[in-house]
Amino acid sequence: MEELEKIDVIRKRLGVTYKEAKDALVQTDGDLVQALVNLEESNDKKDGMLEEKGKELVEYIKTIIKKGNVTKIRFKKQDKVLFEIPATVGAIGVGGILFSPVLAVLSVVGTVAALVSNYSLEIIRADGKVEHHDLKFLEEKNNKEE
Repeated sequence: MEELEKIDVIRKRLGVTYKEAKDALVQTDGDLVQALVNLEESNDKKDGMLEEKGKELVEYIKTIIKKGNVTKIRFKKQDKVLFEIPATVGAIGVGGILFSPVLAVLSVVGTVAALVSNYSLEIIRADGKVEHHDLKFLEEKNNKEE
C-alpha cells in the first residue's frame, strides 16, 4: 500500500488532517496499524481533556447560579454575544441546569473557545449589575498539564 493510500485510510477512519496522518505514519515508520493506534490514543486524551474542561466550566457556572440573582448568562467573544442563557433556565435550579441543552452546547463550545482565548462569560444580575468573567482558569490549568 502506498503512503497516500495509508494516509487516506487514516483520514477516513479517524477524521484527521493529511498532516496529522502523515506525521503519524512517519513516527511509526509507515506502520499503518500502529499509526491508527497512536492517533486513537491521542484523540482519547484530547476528548478526556475537553470533557474535563467542560465539567469545570459547568461547575463554574453552577457556582455563579448558586449565588443567586442571576438574570442572564452570556457567552461572548470580545463584544459579540454567542450564547445567552435566560433567567428561566437558571430558575430550573442548579440540578436542572446540568440537563439544559443550551448549557451542554455552551460547555463544549466554551471549553474549546476558552482554550483559544478572547472569550468570556457575562453574568447579568437581577439588579442590572453586569459581571465579566474571563475563562483563563481553563487555559491556565491546561498549560500546567502540558
